[in-house]
Amino acid sequence: MKNKSIKRNLVLGILFFLPVTFLLFLYPAKHNYTPLEIVKTEVLDVTNLPSNNDATVQFKDNITVLSFLGNNPENYIIEASNLKELVYDKFTGFKKFQIVSLVPLEAKERAERLRKELTKYKPLEYWKFVYASQEDINRLFSTLRTSKFLNYEGFVSEVYVIDKELNQRGRLDNRTKKEIEKEAQVYPLTSYNTSEVSILKNTMSEDVRVLFTEYRQKRKGEFNSTSRRADDLKAN
Repeated sequence: MKNKSIKRNLVLGILFFLPVTFLLFLYPAKHNYTPLEIVKTEVLDVTNLPSNNDATVQFKDNITVLSFLGNNPENYIIEASNLKELVYDKFTGFKKFQIVSLVPLEAKERAERLRKELTKYKPLEYWKFVYASQEDINRLFSTLRTSKFLNYEGFVSEVYVIDKELNQRGRLDNRTKKEIEKEAQVYPLTSYNTSEVSILKNTMSEDVRVLFTEYRQKRKGEFNSTSRRADDLKAN
């Protein structure tokens, strides 16, 4: 009986502390908390563009991960799968979170095949496919701060984080501690490479979590921003 009692208490203890551990993960300690910085303002929204389920899609009032799938989305199933497994699955269901993939109008059917491949085991309720002319896609892309380019198919492996106020988020100084010690030149982080598992699993997941924390603190009136705007960094 004594062993059973110990096991029962152990199970109850685990059930109690698991949610607490999750909350500790979700709410970073204040002394470690560095807000995700604004690297570009006034990102063009996608309002009024058609989507895969005909629902209205917009960046404003949402935390958005933006991707560009190009004319042949199926060619980039690995990048899309990485994004799904390492970012989408982690944050799906969080209020106001979405992934938006821009696709040229002529690639709508190919994008639908990719979407069905990604939804084999679970529907992508918070992943929206938005269709536009390549001209409109290029115009939106030009409002982002990035050193990357859309390839000949209109695809780029990088994804971008857009906040609720249409600001692009990232890091104005993305140097490591060693680079800072060596006084290396400052360089920003403005996007996340979907081809790099470690970038999505570690850097991007952490940055999106930090952005959620910022908005949670703002709702509670606890947020004290020390972030710098893009103008504070003169060089890319």
